[in-house]
Amino acid sequence: MIIDIPDTTTSAVSKRLVMLREEGGVIALGRVLTLIIIANRGDEEEAIEAANDASREHPMRVIVISLAGPDDDSETRIDAQIRVGGDAGASEVIILRAYGEASENKVSLVTALLLPDAPVVAWWPGETPTNVSESPIGQIAQRRITDASAHADPHEALRQLAASYAPGDTDFAWTRLTLWRAQLAAVLDQPPFEQITAVHVTGAADSPSTTLLAAWLQLQLDVPVTCELTRGVAGPGGIHGVEMTRASGTFSLERPLSNIATLTIPGQPVQDIALPRRNLRDCLAEELRRLDPDVLYGDVLTREVAVLEGTSVKSAEGTL
Repeated sequence: MIIDIPDTTTSAVSKRLVMLREEGGVIALGRVLTLIIIANRGDEEEAIEAANDASREHPMRVIVISLAGPDDDSETRIDAQIRVGGDAGASEVIILRAYGEASENKVSLVTALLLPDAPVVAWWPGETPTNVSESPIGQIAQRRITDASAHADPHEALRQLAASYAPGDTDFAWTRLTLWRAQLAAVLDQPPFEQITAVHVTGAADSPSTTLLAAWLQLQLDVPVTCELTRGVAGPGGIHGVEMTRASGTFSLERPLSNIATLTIPGQPVQDIALPRRNLRDCLAEELRRLDPDVLYGDVLTREVAVLEGTSVKSAEGTL
């Protein structure tokens, strides 16, 4: 069910939700959190779809603040839309399209719609404020989710996130590493238990996850790590592979395809491993499983990204 409420107020939207609950059994009592999505006009639907899918694991109220561009000269007003039932997964979706001065005070837009006594998670699927934890919405959220890969310069976005990091911040560039980290840890848990002496990580030039993976390995293994980012190479993008050197030889985990990786260990048969690129739904569902600060992410971001040495950017023809 989709209900449009043009030129309204958040108080009126809240009252309409109560009416829906009383008339049709739409309830908020089983919701475990409020997810606030701050998106530019026209970019909301992909984020809403991911939230709807994730809500089957985390029933929640989703509030979408849809912002017009900087050239918007519309009169001040709020157009709202409520989605429940089959159009909202296991959640309630409230879309607030703010125009004019109504878009300037984002906290006032959502205050009347927050679930009482429930955690608040904020998600910026596109461009983010300079300091997300100090932004108006960031100040009322326990967790703040960003996506460096959505920025024009993902690596500059990472540096900005590192400079402004506060406990509770996280980024999907880190979430996309979960399967890589698990697979590499599983290899290192097998004999021979030899010291890693060098690590080489490769990936696409627009992949902040590659940089974070190299930084995580540098932090965990305390060895030199080189990071090679390549432009203009056909392939799945993202992380391309990891090579680790130890006394018995070099083993590698390479992903030439978007969902299959090849594990090569000296003296063992080559293995093909499922290592798919994670979609928005998987990343969001994982981040909603924990509402406490991700200390490891904070350490990797603030201690290692800024000091990661040996990072180079190449084109398909050579070093830039």
